[in-house]
Amino acid sequence: MDKLTQFLITHPFILGDGAMGTMLQAAGLTTGGAPEEWNVTRPEVLKGIFKSYVDAGSQVITTNSFGGTRFRLGRENLQHRVHELNLAAARLARQAADEADHDVLVAGDIGPTGEIMEPLGALTPDSARLAFAEQAAALAEGGVDFFLIETMSALDEVEAAIAGIRSGCDLPIAATMTFDTRFRTMMGVKPVQAVQALYEWGIRVMGANCGNGPAEIERVVGEMLAARPVDVHLIAQSNAGLPKYSSADKKITYDGTPEVMAAYARKMREMGVRYIGACCGSTPAHIAAMRAALETREGESS
Repeated sequence: MDKLTQFLITHPFILGDGAMGTMLQAAGLTTGGAPEEWNVTRPEVLKGIFKSYVDAGSQVITTNSFGGTRFRLGRENLQHRVHELNLAAARLARQAADEADHDVLVAGDIGPTGEIMEPLGALTPDSARLAFAEQAAALAEGGVDFFLIETMSALDEVEAAIAGIRSGCDLPIAATMTFDTRFRTMMGVKPVQAVQALYEWGIRVMGANCGNGPAEIERVVGEMLAARPVDVHLIAQSNAGLPKYSSADKKITYDGTPEVMAAYARKMREMGVRYIGACCGSTPAHIAAMRAALETREGESS
């Protein structure tokens, strides 16, 4: 049995972490830069973020490698540093997990390439698969426990990511898509379609992330639950509400308070979701509130 599945069946729930980008922006990352470069230029910042999430109760921490493919890094002329930046991402998270006072898994984060697959775009299945394989190899070398393919909108890109990972590694894979366009992905994929396709490709830990907040995730998860085979574990990682732009300080904030995210965590657990985390706009304070809510519910039900 793989480590992720074992973790899922031996814990009443798994609490993931929150946003990485939000935390990096708070530490000074500006738009236009590659967050992954901070894995080597500002490792102390990443160590602090991981420790904050672990201290808040996260049982999974996610590597700072969302944009770690050659395509995304190429936007900052960093495509030649795929191995270096992803290896550093995994090693930083691995160190934090190993130093934690409770069991913590490291998820190797793999986000979309940012390109559109042919025939609508120029991305080919082969080039995508090779890019994902390159990234996954470095993350595996750095010590991740499993891969988290996330924030995907196109099933053919998810398929390429799965194939790329499996071409050189046998670590478990979890996958989430974002259903932010009238409860479909940007490419029109419905939650039930996602469940069916991912299951066919051998994925047994799947779900939804990002999007338009807890209410959207609740409906999406409901549709997934109705369609999932019995051996599937669901993931929910909602944004902390909706983004609000402040023209005064030129910043984006999210309206989901820790209390809102605590209620979301309880609802996900009641619905049967086993792996619960957060996404954009969330912080260790949100995760701590979610942990308290989940532990209270677990205590009440025992």
